[in-house]
Amino acid sequence: MEVEEVVRLPRLSRVAVCGGTHGNELSGVYLVRELLKEQKKEEEEEEGEPMSVVMVLSNPRATLQCHRYVDTDLNRCFTHAILNGPLSDTAPYEMIRSQELNAMLGPKGSPGATDFVCDLHNTTANMGLCLIAYSDRDWICLHIFKYLQRQMPDIPVRYIHFDISHKESYSLDSVGKHGFAIEIGPQPHGVVRSNVYTAMKLGVQHMLDWIRFFNSGASFEGGVAEVFTMVKHIDYPRDKETRHITAAIHPQLQDRDFCLLHPDDPLFQTFSGETLRYKGTEPLYPFFINECAYYEKNIALSLARKKFVTIPAIQVQTDQEQQANEQGFTSEEEEEE
Repeated sequence: MEVEEVVRLPRLSRVAVCGGTHGNELSGVYLVRELLKEQKKEEEEEEGEPMSVVMVLSNPRATLQCHRYVDTDLNRCFTHAILNGPLSDTAPYEMIRSQELNAMLGPKGSPGATDFVCDLHNTTANMGLCLIAYSDRDWICLHIFKYLQRQMPDIPVRYIHFDISHKESYSLDSVGKHGFAIEIGPQPHGVVRSNVYTAMKLGVQHMLDWIRFFNSGASFEGGVAEVFTMVKHIDYPRDKETRHITAAIHPQLQDRDFCLLHPDDPLFQTFSGETLRYKGTEPLYPFFINECAYYEKNIALSLARKKFVTIPAIQVQTDQEQQANEQGFTSEEEEEE
């Protein structure tokens, strides 16, 4: 019988859980506040642990106003160019804040970056709980994904892959050596729903449990993970002169995130009542359907292709292996330059 090869990976000693990157996505805001209370209580009771977990309220000004952002979308401000570019006195607040967060949790692509960054988000779309990551070969993220699926059987848990280079990756979670966004919905922005908050809290608790198990030396069997790789966005139909939208998501598509969309299926319904159909050449999986925050980004929905990724068995490196790994580390940023 063939023995499964085990991939050994560095310990995840520093973890960050971030909420309020968008100030009106309230599950993450209230969860980070609650976790900070719990953390303070544990520190007072001297229940320390080898893993350092920092809770971050990412965009305090937007959170105070209960707005998505103050000047510009913070979750688009973590590209290499923005993080390393000069800032004037009149720079948007979120660009300044992104560099502050990069100093706190990064620097992005460096040996000193936080080992794992989880950023908490809500969506108005009917997407359940999704992990959104820039890699479909990050074995840490994919194993956590499989663990959440097993621990949360009553909630649809999916893995979305944005195929974007490390330098061009734009969201807060990309600052860490590993990381993803937890995106959960449906929940209106500016509102907190107990069931959505509870699902997010469970997801974060299970994620942290998995990291503790991994750091303690537990081995995790390999397997197969279902991954949705984003292919393209589709905008709403628009008036050529005014650029106003002329249609809404079709009733037969609304709330059917991750249900296969076939060519010629209903896509939009115009305000005069006409049905507009999907003109794509292949069936794809829609998500972020009619997301409130994406109207300004000219996105009615996104489409993904589903694939299955084989993930290896993994286990934490020994201290000797980790020391050798740190000595031979070359940052991704240096390799790309």
